[in-house]
Amino acid sequence: MKLNPQLLEFAKTMRSNATDAEHLIWQLLRAKRFINFKFRRQHVIAPYIVDFYCHELGLVIELDGGQHNTEDGRAYDAERTKFLEVLGLKVVRY
Repeated sequence: MKLNPQLLEFAKTMRSNATDAEHLIWQLLRAKRFINFKFRRQHVIAPYIVDFYCHELGLVIELDGGQHNTEDGRAYDAERTKFLEVLGLKVVRY
């Protein structure tokens, strides 16, 4: 399945504009620094872009900022988490 080029470009832009928290976690996960597992940042799992993804573990790590603390944000996150879990992925939110 070919990924949406606009989604891929947006993920690339997000990697260039990481939050301080994303940057810090990326320094811990990049280059197999975490128990020798490969993580990707701002990885497309259409129709979403996840903050960090490890294929070997089937693990998605999401760093939730203030926008996630609204009723709409929580509903969107629940829908998104359910979608990812149906794919067999484990979602961890911080």
